[in-house]
Amino acid sequence: MADGTLKVGTITTSSGSGTITIPNTVTVAGAMANTPAFRAYKSGNTTLSDATQTAVVYDSKFFDTDNVYDTSTGIFTVPSGKGGKYFLNTVTRITGGTANAFLNAYVQFEINGTNNEYRQKSYATSSGNFNNDSIEMNSIINLNEGDAVKVMIFLDVASGTAILVGAAAANAVTIFGGYRIIGA
Repeated sequence: MADGTLKVGTITTSSGSGTITIPNTVTVAGAMANTPAFRAYKSGNTTLSDATQTAVVYDSKFFDTDNVYDTSTGIFTVPSGKGGKYFLNTVTRITGGTANAFLNAYVQFEINGTNNEYRQKSYATSSGNFNNDSIEMNSIINLNEGDAVKVMIFLDVASGTAILVGAAAANAVTIFGGYRIIGA
């Protein structure tokens, strides 16, 4: 059977109600696809300046449907004609290099140079009580064409070295991704 185009206004069963079964696979494209979509990860560790907000640069990608994420700058840019609501996600794995090192840590989305949303973890004692942790943040944000989004991290340690943890794709622990939500 030859491939073709099906153009209809309404699909109903012969009785006018009930379930319609569509065999095989249906591919959603164009205006109905949740694109652009990307997922990037950090492939190696980065030493952070203690108690200093730093941009996270995810240097590798799992996928990027519209080439919207720049692995050299860490910036996701909304492409032309693709403004709307976006689901964004980040997970950052941090370590202090020595036992009981953490005092405070936070992660935030920065849009066009302005802090937008953040998740913070404060640790119980002035000498710290954690050495390894992850901070996850999920958000739905209205973005306009040309908006630039990056992830910022802050880690304050009582001792040791503030480190943002990276790993190979199979074990990725520091990631950033998102997609445009259709119909929102």
